[in-house]
Amino acid sequence: MARSERQKLKLLYLRDYLLRNTDEQHPVTMKQIIAYLDQNDITAERKSIYTDIELLRTYGMDIIQESGNYCVGSRYFELPELKLLVDSVQSSKFITYKKTGSLIKKIEEMASIYEAQLLNRQVYVTNRIKSMNESIYYNVDEIHNGIAHNRKIRFHYFEYDIAKKRIFRKSGDFYEVSPYALSWDDENYYMVAFDSDAEIIKHYRVDKMADISITDQERDGKEHFESLDMGTYAKKVFGMFSGEQRSVRLKVANHLVGAILDRFGKDVSIVPDGDDHFTVSVDVIVSPQFFGWISGFGPDIVITAPDAVVEHMRKHISAINEQYLNTLCGRCSLDRRGT
Repeated sequence: MARSERQKLKLLYLRDYLLRNTDEQHPVTMKQIIAYLDQNDITAERKSIYTDIELLRTYGMDIIQESGNYCVGSRYFELPELKLLVDSVQSSKFITYKKTGSLIKKIEEMASIYEAQLLNRQVYVTNRIKSMNESIYYNVDEIHNGIAHNRKIRFHYFEYDIAKKRIFRKSGDFYEVSPYALSWDDENYYMVAFDSDAEIIKHYRVDKMADISITDQERDGKEHFESLDMGTYAKKVFGMFSGEQRSVRLKVANHLVGAILDRFGKDVSIVPDGDDHFTVSVDVIVSPQFFGWISGFGPDIVITAPDAVVEHMRKHISAINEQYLNTLCGRCSLDRRGT
């Protein structure tokens, strides 16, 4: 592009330069502005830049001038707000490492180059478990389109086998449901939908969905969602408690490898233990919620070490068993009194 043609871009280059290279702690001089424009084959004089700065102010930019220095004051997003966005992206389990880096770079572009350095806090989530499904963002978009256009969607749904490979449910047949909401809970993204065949509301992990497409059929099950409180629904399905962190060893039935990968990530070491089980050592927060999670799989997941946690689990189960025995005995006593 000829230098004369680039002159038409002067206002845009000036705007970008001020946004990316200045903040209240890092102003620039008129000489620096002219030098930057010259590097981009744009001729500029002080008088014309004064005019351009006034035009940008009229447009809405908060350009501060003090002692011959210039900088951008307030922005559309303040630095604390950008930090919040970065932390949200970093802490989101359903966002992959690759997409996390890409999103953070885009967020950094909304700050000056100096403020962007304060947003680069990747060290805090270096070992965080992240989703393995890179297509989740497109899945979310397609689900929203289905909801917006009142259409059913179809997709494949998968789990992982002991070799950490995808195994599609329903022998690879498509699921077809009516999407109504997306819920972000327990560090995962879920689609809440109506299953016409089962005539019930179901939820699906978005990162376990593949080959999503919108169908020509209108959604059904609307009456089921009109009376549904999503906040209450999410609380019933997901939950979290705190406790002491311990390293525990689990003996797990092979068909539950997907549950282990979901909870602890793909990098866990899986060691075969006979034909039907494997063992895995993981760091967990020992709490009633952890024991509840273990108990939910019945005899298919067993804590084998350390002994203190095994004993804690035994007491937890014993206490629950005692409660139910007392309940049954109390009912028996009432029945005898009634007779």
